[in-house]
Amino acid sequence: MGTRPPMAPREIFHIYNRGTEKRKIFLERKDYERFLALLYLSNSDSSVHISNQRGLTLTDLLELERGQALVDIGAYCLMPNHFHLLIHQKVEGGISKFMQKLVTGYTMYFNLKHQRNGALFQGRFKSRHAGEDRYLKYLLSYIHLNPAQYTKYPYSSYADFIGKTRPHGKILNKESIPLYFESPEQFIEELKEWSTYQTEYQGSTLMQ
Repeated sequence: MGTRPPMAPREIFHIYNRGTEKRKIFLERKDYERFLALLYLSNSDSSVHISNQRGLTLTDLLELERGQALVDIGAYCLMPNHFHLLIHQKVEGGISKFMQKLVTGYTMYFNLKHQRNGALFQGRFKSRHAGEDRYLKYLLSYIHLNPAQYTKYPYSSYADFIGKTRPHGKILNKESIPLYFESPEQFIEELKEWSTYQTEYQGSTLMQ
């Protein structure tokens, strides 16, 4: 088995994974909302005890103090059987620490809620360095292509990129990635262009 290349601080990475055997990892609204809350709360140098916060809404959880962030999340998308994150690593080992807390916390929640055991995700998370402008700009479009088909889809950062104001915005630090789009209209137009033709960066290569 090969080893993962080191992920340097102050670099941007595409992080993704899917459910084991391509099974769904989100079965209902509360599952998506728990993962969103963990995107925010797991991004901390402090311990996370979200199980102690029963009865709180997603908006409530996004208002909790969390300590110093390990990474900057520039974009994200949750789909029924997989997720994509675009992450800027702030500190040495930040992505690994963040992902361990995120995946462990969500797996424990999901298995307890849906009465199952064992691994939820298909091995360890996958990562690709997004060091080139062309590739990074493509990723911003690729991550949002599916949600863009549903203008009210709440489980991605699409709404944040088209200028919507919502509590979910606390998950992101869009300033951590290059601002390739001068306006929400330009961002939407870019997505339309990517959806009409294929490029050398096929989506299939991003989820291997």
